[in-house]
Amino acid sequence: MINMIQFLEQNPSVVSLLKENKASLIGITELEQKAILDSFNEELCIENRLWN
Repeated sequence: MINMIQFLEQNPSVVSLLKENKASLIGITELEQKAILDSFNEELCIENRLWN
C-alpha cells in the first residue's frame, strides 16, 4: 500500500479522479480507499490529530 500512496503523491490528478469516482484502486478495499483519500483531503486539520 505504501507504493500506492507514493504513486498518488506523485500523481495528484489520479487523486482527483478517485474523489470523483472516475477511477478506483485495484486490490484496495473501499474502506482503505476512503482512508487514503481522507489523508489527501486538503481540509484535514493536523491540529486535531492525536500523536502517541
